[in-house]
Amino acid sequence: MIFEELKLKGAYFIKPEKREDDRGFFARVFCSEEFSAHELKQGLIQSNVSYNKKKGTLRGMHYQIDPHAEVKIVRCTAGAIIDVIIDMRPESATFRQWTSVRLSAENRCLLYVPEGFAHGYQTLADDTEVFYQTTAPYCAEAERGVRWNDPAFGIDWPLPIAAISLKDKNH
Repeated sequence: MIFEELKLKGAYFIKPEKREDDRGFFARVFCSEEFSAHELKQGLIQSNVSYNKKKGTLRGMHYQIDPHAEVKIVRCTAGAIIDVIIDMRPESATFRQWTSVRLSAENRCLLYVPEGFAHGYQTLADDTEVFYQTTAPYCAEAERGVRWNDPAFGIDWPLPIAAISLKDKNH
């Protein structure tokens, strides 16, 4: 795996290293030793899948506070997304800054989202599926969110919003 640290400290774009032959390819998308070598938190305990019917669907921006803060490892398994993270750690030099990566079934890349980051995405195709794993179970009392279009962050979403939940609209 190739780990590229993003401009927000502790967040990584992870590219699988393909070993190809006439059958296709093989690639790891998780390796405890490689995650440890980059000092990334492990202990995945929950897996989630999100299916999105429409191109332009927006989900986010979500996070959980301590003691239920979570790491997320996100991968798009069908279609494509722009995945956005915001550093919500007040002590961080990049507090309130955001960045994005493109995840798709085609590129098979992953996003490592550290604790203390808000996370969300917008679909770039119909019938998009996102698979992610977390280091903490969902806890409604610890759930927080920020509005997807809050001018304090100035996120540049690529498409008009085609679908969004009432909860996400009202953060």
